[in-house]
Amino acid sequence: MLIEEKPLTHWVDHFYGYGSWQATCWFIGYEESGGDFPEEVAEKLTYFYRAHSTNRATLCDIRELYRQVTARMEGTKADLFTSLYDYRFGNQAVQHNVWKNLILFEHGCTGEQLPDLLSYQKNLFALPTTGREAWIKLYPLPSTHNHAWYYSWLDLPKIDFLRTRTVYEQRVYTNRINTILSNIKTYKPSVVVMYGMNNITALKQSVQESFEGVTFKMIKAIKLQIPQHHRAHINGTTLVITTQVPTLRHNRIESGFDWQAFGEVVSEK
Repeated sequence: MLIEEKPLTHWVDHFYGYGSWQATCWFIGYEESGGDFPEEVAEKLTYFYRAHSTNRATLCDIRELYRQVTARMEGTKADLFTSLYDYRFGNQAVQHNVWKNLILFEHGCTGEQLPDLLSYQKNLFALPTTGREAWIKLYPLPSTHNHAWYYSWLDLPKIDFLRTRTVYEQRVYTNRINTILSNIKTYKPSVVVMYGMNNITALKQSVQESFEGVTFKMIKAIKLQIPQHHRAHINGTTLVITTQVPTLRHNRIESGFDWQAFGEVVSEK
């Protein structure tokens, strides 16, 4: 399956992630994952183009989209999973390290008893009908694990902003951040966590341009407990921005944090 121009541009303009805008807790990652195989990218784009043809900022059902994407694995896992749905939501689903910590953060915020994390992932995480989580992407195109930029190789001359990652990010940033901030005004989630961000200054400026009088407080890190983050309160919404991702970097325990404790700290306002 080839990556085609219309599905790609439709995805860039209208795909914002998974779950529901009505969710009380929004997790905003830097970019969509899963760009290691062009066939996987094409399957995502084609499904979204067919299933969500309206021209509006859309959060889709992650379980339905993952049913359309082949699980491309090697080794012992190759015969276990047919689709990404099987891999993350099926009977033999594997725990997603980022989702695990997002679930911990949310339950830290709410003070609810922790569920079985894998069962919650399979049955409830980012489910549109529950109104609990939205998993949103600041930048929409799936990105590879090694952060290489493969889109410049596509034979799509009409889409000139794909020639470099920098040009692409400059092209989409303003519209996407403004749409996200506008939806914060509209839906008023309790907590919005922007994680893995490397453009903190630009994000804070965008927030302050959209919400007059908003100020940020920088909270220092506590090793192995709380990551450094910037926090603001916006009309009932607590906004958190951090460079940290909710997983270990290079599988080193000293690079991790307690995301349940992080949620508890954020809930204290």
